[in-house]
Amino acid sequence: MHEKSRFVIEASGLTKKFGSLTAVNNIELRVPEGVIYGFLGPNGSGKSTTIRMLCGLLSPTSGSVQVLGLRVPEDVEKLKQRIGYMTQRFSLYDDLSVIENLQFMGEIYALPRRMRKERIHELMVRFNLEERANQRAGTLSGGQKQRLALAAATIHDPKLLLLDEPTSAVDPQNRRDFWEMLFSMAEQGTTILVSTHYMDEAERCHRLAILDQGELVADGSPKELAAAIAVQVIEVSASEPNRARAALHKVPEIFSITQLGMQLRVLIPRHIHAAEQLVIQSLQVSGVEAHVRTVQANLEDVFVAVTEKHHEGRAA
Repeated sequence: MHEKSRFVIEASGLTKKFGSLTAVNNIELRVPEGVIYGFLGPNGSGKSTTIRMLCGLLSPTSGSVQVLGLRVPEDVEKLKQRIGYMTQRFSLYDDLSVIENLQFMGEIYALPRRMRKERIHELMVRFNLEERANQRAGTLSGGQKQRLALAAATIHDPKLLLLDEPTSAVDPQNRRDFWEMLFSMAEQGTTILVSTHYMDEAERCHRLAILDQGELVADGSPKELAAAIAVQVIEVSASEPNRARAALHKVPEIFSITQLGMQLRVLIPRHIHAAEQLVIQSLQVSGVEAHVRTVQANLEDVFVAVTEKHHEGRAA
């Protein structure tokens, strides 16, 4: 699945401006077939704007886009029949029942009546909605609405599924269940592009793009991104983490300090030699007892490193 050379999405110089605001700036993007490809970034980083351009809801200010071999926005009407799109907010009809919403979406995509009936039954079984068939969508729980929205977005069996922060309104268990559904779909050949600001979700993706202030600042598998950052990660376990943090803030070589419970994750540029010893000595000078060790970078470390570097570059 991951070795296929065909790209489902190809974007070059993709830019979107709203007046004087540049929401997306010169993005280069290649999404391989059959993978779950993640967009990771904070609110306002350009994730939603990029997804809307990819599916033809917004026209780019400049740049070129091809999705499933079709030019966007020129071939957007053809593209609509081949992609599924799920928004962050529940966008189906609250006053219609579960089955009525799916019947309506089947009509929108012009599925033949017999095929529509079979497809709706298949989706209701797959997404555990059978017992909710006649329940109004507006009375469903967050997780049930999420499953219904995913069923509606895939009723026409799209080759590409675009999901804009689809798990922002559900609990952790429903998020895990949702991702199991995505993995199952990817294994069956569906390419999925999903935006998120959750680190644990981003780590589930086969490949990942990190967006910051409208620009793509990193792209690769989570392991590739962790290996490529130009920082080393030092973990500090201390009974007085606030004192440890204050002591380390005095060290000019330290790039970033993040506290997780009683531990600190300290990022130091890779070119600094004996970084672990530097941290130990700095703590000893301040009389702080701690256990210090070098650890592998995680995705949050990657995110901090690449976005901080991006901010420094823009400021310069």
